[in-house]
Amino acid sequence: MKNWRILAGIGVAVAVIIILAFASGLLYVVNEVQQVVITQFGKPIGEPVTAAGLHLKQPLIQQAHYFDRRLLDWDGDPNQIPTKDKKYIWVDTTARWKIIDALKFLQSVGNEINAHGRIDDIINSATRDVVTGHLLVEAVRDSNRILEARAEGEDLIVTDEALEHISVGREQLEKAILERAKVLAPQYGITIDDVRIKRINYVEDVRNKVYDRMIAERKRAAERYRSEGQGKTAEIDGQRGKELKEITSEAYRKAQINIGKADAEATSIYGKAYNQDPEFYAFLKTLETYRNTIDKHSTIILTTNSEYYQYLKSLEK
Repeated sequence: MKNWRILAGIGVAVAVIIILAFASGLLYVVNEVQQVVITQFGKPIGEPVTAAGLHLKQPLIQQAHYFDRRLLDWDGDPNQIPTKDKKYIWVDTTARWKIIDALKFLQSVGNEINAHGRIDDIINSATRDVVTGHLLVEAVRDSNRILEARAEGEDLIVTDEALEHISVGREQLEKAILERAKVLAPQYGITIDDVRIKRINYVEDVRNKVYDRMIAERKRAAERYRSEGQGKTAEIDGQRGKELKEITSEAYRKAQINIGKADAEATSIYGKAYNQDPEFYAFLKTLETYRNTIDKHSTIILTTNSEYYQYLKSLEK
């Protein structure tokens, strides 16, 4: 029981000492995402502290300045910039940056708010230099393809090539801006890890020209589709005509064969009938001739000796 009281007293004493150490400024804590610069009467002392844990400093006369070690976001304001072809656009950029030298960062800018002002100058200057050296179409396009959106959930498909061909696209411009920014950033103890063009807007006259170009590109793609459709239609019509001729020719051939067979069979029947009773056959053929040559509007004058008249003459008997 006595030992337990002794241990409890020691624990309380240690806790009080730690609390007093923090309250007096003797101890300070650095976590895994922080780095600290110690200043004495406003002047930095030693190297930045990056190891996580408890650290000592002289109270009252020394002060700990905390800085983040993680990637930080920067979001700039849109700037109106002329392109190489003298077309004004609004360019809105964003970036990620990191404090790589806390001591230099403290001496040059002091805090993140001031750092944002420096990054504004760096990235806006680099963006202006890069954009003014390239055409408008290079700032808004990454390739020479026109992509057509499909239904929800389906992939994009390439429909045609654009009217204006580019050799440098938006992605290359972003890389160029990043390279220029990386050169200027280290003087403030920071590095720029990534720069992206978040949005590009057109001023009114440029917007109308862009719309006209988009319409022209779409018309060109539509005309290509029409041409391909007409070619396919002609191909289908040609194939249909060829098949129709083949079917018609085959049907005509079969019809002629059937007609020939029918004529042959009819001739055979006529021949057999004639052989059985030539007189009756001649009578039937004459009646058929009467039917084909004489009607109520016809008048025929025959001699009494005419073979054509012989059966009419026999009717009088």
